[in-house]
Amino acid sequence: MNFTGANILSVDQFNRDSIDEIFAVADAMLPYARRQKRTKVLDGAILGNLFFEPSTRTRVSFGTAFNLLGGEVRETTGMESSALAKGESLYDTARVLSSYSDVIAMRHPKSGAVAEFAEGSRVPVINGGDGANEHPTQALLDLYTIKKELAYHGHAVEGMHICMMGDLKFGRTVHSLSRLLALYPNVRFTLISPRELMMPDSVMDALANAGHQVNVTDQVSGSSDADIIYQTRIQQERFTSPQEADQYRGKFRLNSEIYTKHYKPNTVIMHPLPRDSRAEANELDNDLNQNPNLAIFRQADNGVLIRMALFALTLGVADQVKKYECDVNWYSDKRNV
Repeated sequence: MNFTGANILSVDQFNRDSIDEIFAVADAMLPYARRQKRTKVLDGAILGNLFFEPSTRTRVSFGTAFNLLGGEVRETTGMESSALAKGESLYDTARVLSSYSDVIAMRHPKSGAVAEFAEGSRVPVINGGDGANEHPTQALLDLYTIKKELAYHGHAVEGMHICMMGDLKFGRTVHSLSRLLALYPNVRFTLISPRELMMPDSVMDALANAGHQVNVTDQVSGSSDADIIYQTRIQQERFTSPQEADQYRGKFRLNSEIYTKHYKPNTVIMHPLPRDSRAEANELDNDLNQNPNLAIFRQADNGVLIRMALFALTLGVADQVKKYECDVNWYSDKRNV
């Protein structure tokens, strides 16, 4: 894949080679993310960070990634604060805002809206999540995390067993991650959800066509040899009402007792965040916080590395980052992580 000037809209754009290239660039970003060094390779460049749906981690990590490369960030948050609320089309918005930016990261509640926006943009557009459709950068950081976590235990993506649990119908993170994992041989999937929130047929077909073994169940007990458990929250914003979402909230919880009973001692626990910690949901219990296999915060850290890599690649500076390197002058305990 030629990344320079390219939009990043779907995981379907990637093959194994392009994924390896992204991950190699992400590895090289570690000293800057840890504030051991800084780089000004994107000095003067502007990121348009357009988030028309609530976000904390994704929005801030996109901005942080761009800042760490020396660039500046301009943000729009919420549909109501944009001209879209006045009836402006995505095409017109794209034509205007792309003239103010060198690259745009965008999240939108409607499936396909980011691709529609990209048709009018004059600069690269990176999909930060479009409705219940896809979340390609999350999938990349999830796969990057899976590779790192499994390598620590002496395993690889090839031949692993992953359990995905929760809202698999509306959880765009599991849709995109499944499609990426389909590129690797002999991955076994256990999909745990209520029947009403099962993985979409299109994703199931992609896994079947790639020759993977898929087990669909509504019982936690069917995944005792899983290498990875990937928990998702109930996507309340995708339901017709909060009351409809409440039917499923708290049905598939993971806590220390359930983890110890149903999973291997070194099963890695992942979650795209935010986890719903309210008592009626509590999908990923705080009693797991000290479990060394809880990878959710390492996952979030890896998001900055992946997004730094994508900015460097799409703007054609991945081979120049070190050239613009300089020392960090302020105190930071991240240097010792």
